Amino acid sequence: MYDYLKGHLVSKQLNSYRGTHIVVEVNNVGYCISTGKRTIEKLEENTEVKIYVSLSHKEDSMSLTGFTTKEERDIFNVLQSVSGIGVKLAVLILDEFSIAELIDIMIREDAKELSRAKGVGAKVAQKIIIELKDKLINWSNVTPVDVSDIETSKEVETEAIVEVQSVLVSLGYSANEAKAAIKEVLNYKKDCVKTEDILKYSLEFLSRMV
Repeated sequence: MYDYLKGHLVSKQLNSYRGTHIVVEVNNVGYCISTGKRTIEKLEENTEVKIYVSLSHKEDSMSLTGFTTKEERDIFNVLQSVSGIGVKLAVLILDEFSIAELIDIMIREDAKELSRAKGVGAKVAQKIIIELKDKLINWSNVTPVDVSDIETSKEVETEAIVEVQSVLVSLGYSANEAKAAIKEVLNYKKDCVKTEDILKYSLEFLSRMV
């Protein structure tokens, strides 16, 4: 129903009876949007903001949860596809880990690291990894990036490039957008060789393209 809201940030509250939230005024309508500490720290009151939102619809209520980037919002939605992971827990996980860190945890299957997030025990962490790894890294449905015209250092493995492309496509980017981002990163950041680093800078590049 909603992709993003663009308007004036009226207020932000870290701890209140409504929880952590912001109020954004768009065309004289104030939207109360739940969010996390990591997001709220990026925002300043009385400024113009663009918030990517997700609508949660329950039997007796509707609510919006928002983030400053499309990627965070999309990962938030992916996390909720795991049975037992609701809005609050998904926000807590994204408060603890950046997108690159979270996906790196999935790649390494590091349940112990994931359980650092508040509310995520060992069993829940393992469940998240089992259910989400294939969604984020869908090897069979992704055509590998043609790296013939990408200057790479000897340390960069083709597997790392394919992993990054797989994740980007899983987040909704096209193969061409993924290739452009990876090419930009590898051409201009020669010391960037690890999967998590290539992914981090690729996401930064793509966020500037929005």
